[in-house]
Amino acid sequence: MRHAQAPTRPAAPGAGIFYRPTDPPDAAPAPGASACRDLLGLEGMSRSEILEILDAAAAYRDRIRAHALPTNELRGVTVCNAFFENSTRTRVSFEIAEQGLGAIHTSFQAGSSSVAKGETLLDTLRVIASMRVDLLVVRHASPGAAAYLARHLEAGVINAGDGAHEHPTQGLLDLMTLRQAWRDGFAGRRVAIVGDIAHSRVARSAAFGLHALGVEVTFAGPATLMPAGIESLGGAVAATVEEAMRGADAVITLRIQRERMEAGLLPSLVEYAHEWGITARRVELMKAGAVVLHPGPMNRGVEITPEVADGPRSVILDQVENGVAIRCAVLKRCAGDLAKAAT
Repeated sequence: MRHAQAPTRPAAPGAGIFYRPTDPPDAAPAPGASACRDLLGLEGMSRSEILEILDAAAAYRDRIRAHALPTNELRGVTVCNAFFENSTRTRVSFEIAEQGLGAIHTSFQAGSSSVAKGETLLDTLRVIASMRVDLLVVRHASPGAAAYLARHLEAGVINAGDGAHEHPTQGLLDLMTLRQAWRDGFAGRRVAIVGDIAHSRVARSAAFGLHALGVEVTFAGPATLMPAGIESLGGAVAATVEEAMRGADAVITLRIQRERMEAGLLPSLVEYAHEWGITARRVELMKAGAVVLHPGPMNRGVEITPEVADGPRSVILDQVENGVAIRCAVLKRCAGDLAKAAT
């Protein structure tokens, strides 16, 4: 039985914490320096740090719903969204958050950048940073790209997804959505994560965040999409989707990419839907009130049926709404002293 190759660790344990990567992991920030300039992942982040971000995001969500944005909280702070992979939800929600906080912001994608002409990633972003850009929101296909840039640039770096490593703001918005659904807290909860675990940065960030909050995680998916060494993610592995979902408080189903079939890791999408798809019958195996999450974009009829995606257990649109609030909280935290100096 063939297993997908687990991605090598692109950064040291604890690299997800907000800190300057040029400092030792246990070093205190220099006097007057911001300890929050980078968000590289959720690995190593403490429960208190995660809850602090979720609390800030909840306040932003209330303000967004009350049409109390824009503000001038990031007036004078310049943010560049540098996306070297396609994105809709993440890029647009960062742009809305930046505009809502009063930042100067701009975006570019790989096809329209100098990388397409042969320039290196680091040189391209050094040029961008030299335009007095304070924060870079970066998505890249290479695991560890965000950590690499953070080691070489003065600008703060927010990881918007780096290959199969992490997607920390997605992980945070998933936690925020679960917190809304679980009004009595995270204690004693269990989440099933179903699908292509091996290639999923969403699964990794979710697992690290859930573990920090004391939530039990169960993984399920085809053996060919289950990484060797999955124990490092801190969860149990179920043999079937039914076993994973039975008695769970939530399920996060992951998008299946067609290239997995082309690589011989899946026989067909029809077979995947039959064996691993989230159906109404399988949802009934979870606890009463348990919810269904999906990071998007969805392949309806493959990893999730339309009746579940649009059903009463689905909190998928809540995830999207919470994405703007989470990114407001992260931007404000990473801007730190820059935002204070600009006001």
